[in-house]
Amino acid sequence: MLNRLTDSLDFHGQALNLRADRQRLIASNIANADTPGYVARDMDFKQALREATGAIQPARALATSQSGHLAGASGARAEPNLLYATPSQTNLDRNTVDMDRERANFVDNSVKVEATLRFINHDVRMMLDAIKGQ
Repeated sequence: MLNRLTDSLDFHGQALNLRADRQRLIASNIANADTPGYVARDMDFKQALREATGAIQPARALATSQSGHLAGASGARAEPNLLYATPSQTNLDRNTVDMDRERANFVDNSVKVEATLRFINHDVRMMLDAIKGQ
């Protein structure tokens, strides 16, 4: 039972971290909506979560091939592969931020953050109920 709870909390914790990363990306896109030449970024959440949970290997893992190369910190979470947004319409300033898309992504991601928090809360309550013997 404890392993199931730990696995569930670990999964939801990783999902919550990735959701926070995505929220920062979306906020950055919105903040740069008027910046000439800014290219909107996003992540493939499903792919990033698979990589974070070890379901698949990261697409681009760095290896130390020379003795002078620095090894990555053990246990450090790799940055998800970021994608570039395709412009929905051409702009003279080459900015690819579509505010309607970004607002929709922001709200969608916010709802999913709330759902993840509810899953975590449910798991913790279930464990507390089991400890109390109810």
